[in-house]
Amino acid sequence: MKIVIIGGTGFIGSRLAAKLRSEGHDVIAASPSSGVNAFTGQGLAEAVEGAYAVVDVSNSSSLDDRAVMHFFQTAGQHLLEAEAAAGIRHHLVLSVVGTDLLQESGYFRAKRVQENLIKESGIPYTIVRSTQFFEFIAVIAQSATRGSTVYLPSAWIQPVAADDVVDTLADLMAGVPLNTTVELAGPEKFRLDDLVRRYLVLNHDPRQIVLDLNATYFGASLSDHTLIPSVNSRIGSKRFDEWMSPMPKINSLL
Repeated sequence: MKIVIIGGTGFIGSRLAAKLRSEGHDVIAASPSSGVNAFTGQGLAEAVEGAYAVVDVSNSSSLDDRAVMHFFQTAGQHLLEAEAAAGIRHHLVLSVVGTDLLQESGYFRAKRVQENLIKESGIPYTIVRSTQFFEFIAVIAQSATRGSTVYLPSAWIQPVAADDVVDTLADLMAGVPLNTTVELAGPEKFRLDDLVRRYLVLNHDPRQIVLDLNATYFGASLSDHTLIPSVNSRIGSKRFDEWMSPMPKINSLL
């Protein structure tokens, strides 16, 4: 089965490509570096021709509100137009748990636009909303750092390992399109400030965590429910302590 992964050389995409190839699929790991650019449309028609499914795990290289909206709108339209012309039978996209509740953030406003484009396209689809990856904790810490102090709220978070995300995407890709949204989370809940504190301590990072109930998450306010999945979500298997040993080396999530 031919499967095209948009963002196929990135953090999730490269892992998904390797897994699907090991299962015997014909995988195109599409990215600008391979001559396939969803944002410009370059190479899209050729890449998706003859494919059964397209998995979109691409991301914007900028978190600027206008830039990220332009990316997801433009890339989404180009991709869906190419898929419609090619008769793609399953469009699978990776999104984020809490997107509807994080609309103060330009990034999550853009992700909701991306989701709505898919729903309105007429192409059979499955949207996978994942909680934050364990591998994303360092990014959360950096975004909340001022000087040598990290300011975070105490909202609940239920992070998931990237391996569990990849396994879920591969499993759903192999099935029929659900034409709905599936949520995925890890097996444990943490207070956000406590999770990042544990991560920094285990990583021998000297920064100090300060609880700030008014701190935002990439520009959006959090409640205890914002980052937590619904009761019917899929649950990954890897726990935080298991993921931390040995400490993973993360170069990029894009």
